[in-house]
Amino acid sequence: MRILIYGINYAPELTGIGKYTGDMGAWLAQQGETVEVITTLPYYPEWAVHASHRGKWWHTEQLAGVRVHRCPFYVPGNVTSLKRILHEFSFVLSSLVYWLPVFFGKRYDVVICLSPPFHLGLLPVFYSKLRRVPLWCHIQDLQIDMAKELGMLKNKWFLDSMFRVERFILKRCTVVSTISEGMVRKVTQKNVIQQECVLFPNWVDGNLVRPLPSAQSLRTELGLHSTDKVVLYSGSLGEKQGLEIIVEAAKSFVSQPEVKFLIFGSGGGKNKLETLVRDYGLTNVRFYPLQPAEKLSALLATADIHLVLQKKSASDLVLPSKLTGILAAGGYALVSAVSGTTLHEVMSTHNIGLVIEPESAEKLVTAIRESLVSNLTPYRTNARRYAERYLNREAILGAFTLQLNEVTKKGPSSQKEQVARKTLDELVS
Repeated sequence: MRILIYGINYAPELTGIGKYTGDMGAWLAQQGETVEVITTLPYYPEWAVHASHRGKWWHTEQLAGVRVHRCPFYVPGNVTSLKRILHEFSFVLSSLVYWLPVFFGKRYDVVICLSPPFHLGLLPVFYSKLRRVPLWCHIQDLQIDMAKELGMLKNKWFLDSMFRVERFILKRCTVVSTISEGMVRKVTQKNVIQQECVLFPNWVDGNLVRPLPSAQSLRTELGLHSTDKVVLYSGSLGEKQGLEIIVEAAKSFVSQPEVKFLIFGSGGGKNKLETLVRDYGLTNVRFYPLQPAEKLSALLATADIHLVLQKKSASDLVLPSKLTGILAAGGYALVSAVSGTTLHEVMSTHNIGLVIEPESAEKLVTAIRESLVSNLTPYRTNARRYAERYLNREAILGAFTLQLNEVTKKGPSSQKEQVARKTLDELVS
């Protein structure tokens, strides 16, 4: 197959969409497919172009067997709703340098579009219709719904306009997929797609991310003692997580200096968190940059407790990608989730961590205190077992590749529609 992937995030970004899209592209190339990507200069989650690509303009590079076309674009230092919109549209305009030749060049067999941003689907839709190419739209989070629920956008006319554009795109896709059962339901409820929404969950490489003993963790490198109790958050420091409660919770442990709160990551909310820590005069909260992939197992082994936090209003609009690594490392997680959501159901059903009420510092403090004096071994064992069974990289990407091959087969449209209705979980099982 000749495959074109279009998305704003790609490897070598270490977290979020870029990590998974980069892994997907590399996997397809390893299977012998010809893969090309139109994307940006890497910038996430720091919201600053990585040093390796700073000062570069339009250029093409080879990455893990994939031909990656990079576009310059606007990256705001201080992320606001308006600046984020400009940031996303600047990529669409910049990417026309590569899209114009694509429209008139050798035909691709399939286009895979990654959302968010949701409106990236416009160019692939036009290409799909003009060249009669299948379009697969994969949704990592429901961007417009989230902007509405979090109050990031309040102008009703603008929100309605964005929902209309989203409907236009989704209605014209061959396949629409997303990462959790709850998000599948949300997409289905929009009642605009022509086929069933496909479950295409995020995954983890269980050989790369695995349980390690404390002696092989980063504790010595970070200057921690063997008696220290580590509460760790690693990932994007953004709006949808509501991470201020970590700092609020840390205030309750100032009389217990052995309890350390470590925050690894960057993002638009980091300065706010650092300011809170300074204002409270806390010495038990430390900030560190994201660690490279080869250190991920060691980082995760550093923690006694992992935090996976999100706001109530983000329920089933996004699924925290960091959880896959935590489970593969046999970590114990405190997860904030609303009852009835996919995240709540998975954690409770499989007993792989403790679920707490979102946005409650009091509940978080209570859960941390209870966890520090509890036997967490059963949770850790269940977590690794769950990752091996449900998050297996080879099984998920293998099933995806099979379905992608089916979607691109020549044949009557009815056959393609039947294929599009298959779900990845059926293929895996």
